[in-house]
Amino acid sequence: MNLKELVTGGAGEKQFLLGNEAAVRGLIEAGVSIAATYPGTPSSEIGNVLSVLAKDANIYFEFSTNEKVAMEVAATAAVSGLRSFTFMKHVGMNVAADSFMTTAYSGVNGGMVILSADDPSLFSSQNEQDTRNYAKLANVPILEPSNCQEVKDMVKYAFDLSEQFNIPVIVRTTTRVSHMRGVVEFGDVRDNSSNNDDHWKRGHFNKDPSKYVPVPAFAGDMHVKLWDKIHKIEEITNKSEFNNEISLGDKKYGLIASSSAYNYAHDVVKFNNLDISVLKLGFSYPFPQEKVTEFLKDLDEVFVVEEVDPIIERDTLACIGALNLNVQVHGKLDGTFPIYHEFNSDIVSDGLNKVLNFKNDEAIEFSKSLEKLSEDIPSRAPVLCAGCPHRAMYYGINVAIEELGLKPSDVIFASDIGCYTLGINPPYNAADYLLSMGSSVGDGCGFSVSSDQQVASFIGDSTFFHSGISPLINAVHNKHNFVLTVLDNRITAMTGGQPNPGIPVDGMGDEAPEVSIRKLALACGVDFVRVINPFNLEQVVKTYKEAFERDDVAVIISKAPCTLIKGLTKKPAVKFVESNCNNCDKCVSQLACPAISKINEKITIDESQCDGCGACIQVCKYGALEDGR
Repeated sequence: MNLKELVTGGAGEKQFLLGNEAAVRGLIEAGVSIAATYPGTPSSEIGNVLSVLAKDANIYFEFSTNEKVAMEVAATAAVSGLRSFTFMKHVGMNVAADSFMTTAYSGVNGGMVILSADDPSLFSSQNEQDTRNYAKLANVPILEPSNCQEVKDMVKYAFDLSEQFNIPVIVRTTTRVSHMRGVVEFGDVRDNSSNNDDHWKRGHFNKDPSKYVPVPAFAGDMHVKLWDKIHKIEEITNKSEFNNEISLGDKKYGLIASSSAYNYAHDVVKFNNLDISVLKLGFSYPFPQEKVTEFLKDLDEVFVVEEVDPIIERDTLACIGALNLNVQVHGKLDGTFPIYHEFNSDIVSDGLNKVLNFKNDEAIEFSKSLEKLSEDIPSRAPVLCAGCPHRAMYYGINVAIEELGLKPSDVIFASDIGCYTLGINPPYNAADYLLSMGSSVGDGCGFSVSSDQQVASFIGDSTFFHSGISPLINAVHNKHNFVLTVLDNRITAMTGGQPNPGIPVDGMGDEAPEVSIRKLALACGVDFVRVINPFNLEQVVKTYKEAFERDDVAVIISKAPCTLIKGLTKKPAVKFVESNCNNCDKCVSQLACPAISKINEKITIDESQCDGCGACIQVCKYGALEDGR
């Protein structure tokens, strides 16, 4: 579809949308004025679409430096009376949590919605946390869509709920919901047109320190009011159309499910013709105790199907205990379903079968055919792209370490979140410790005072802006000693090529000031700051050797664009001169570019992948690889 139809499409029109595209339509229908994010999979497509459509939809949109800033942009817009939207992946909520927790106390005036995309099975994340814990921790409502239509509808509804109770609302998606496609019927669009020359509305902040400045004297009363809101919202969850009994079967067995786990449960119940009553929870916190109690009261046993943490299961058990119901609960806590990772229909079927002891030969054969299909598809580990400037840096630092007479165990590699985490793979072996976005710099501080080993930290340009500057200041002030490499590939690469403050374009494609990483490092007090071309391997090795010989923090900025940036001129593929090759295999075994292979004892260049970066030409000392021009 043409993305602009998300803006121009009228009520009743139907489109086949990605879950993240449906979220954009939802906020357009809701009349949002301000949106902000830091890109993170599986939520990234929301920002990619908004960056294209924001002006047409009269929305101000920005890629903020991190999720905490995005949260603060949205919160201040909301207290100024505008509808605002911020979105992130689940670990982004950790970064935003400090400000997020207080938004529940201070409340909002215009609607404020936070979409957090969880990643069961860790497809692109460092952990598998469950955002529903943040809803309970902060005491804010949470909605859990299970399909694309619900994503659109729940995002839109969340703004009305937010304004009704002056409270932020979370919409929790998962990887499957964010990336599934489905038919979405459009609704009416709320007007958000501006009365001035700007593309978006302007609000007004009415000052009231007792409401917006949570010093202890005010915060205690804020907490009381928050609980009052939650109790009133619970009355809504008990009657919400998003919490509905999908089917009423045998009153002996019931099943409660939410989000993408509901889809698997639905398929298993329907495919196997199981006589089970099903309650779907789409508005799961505050927990709809009355609705669940009504569902449970005549049951003997109930299954709770949910992904990641057993949150609904624990609330169900609490409900049963409080009302002294005689219902047995089967879920994660009793081992019926796995306590971790993403579910699928087979997992749900196996869990139900432990209790119901049904067997469906047709379903088994269908599953086996899918397993065979999966086994027949060749697996490929993720690798740095051909022509990636990071590869040259990893190669260069390993050469420098060897020339300095250091053993691999003498150097600790502190890695970070981004494409460059792939430096963990052989032959680079350049990732030994990783915590979170920006942690490589703080980790460098810690290792430098707790170990006599050399420390090499790696961080990306976007990640440096996100959360690498503060720990660099810490490193300078506390006289730490490590080498920090900022891999400036001129884009936020792993999440799809979004802009960051280091390039002269903002989130809506307009010209913007380019913030210099070099000047920032110097301003932090770093004495040794070098900007180098990663494809000049001699310069890379020389600079690393100089940096390792210092006794303070050294910053090396590798500046070369990501090979996937659109419009980047690709050079002719490198040529292989067989007569010059002495079969040292250095180009394959040490550089490990995916465009270079050894097939039938002969080096082969894949011209479809090679972008002519020239790193391999410098690695080969025998002239077997030549410039293709």
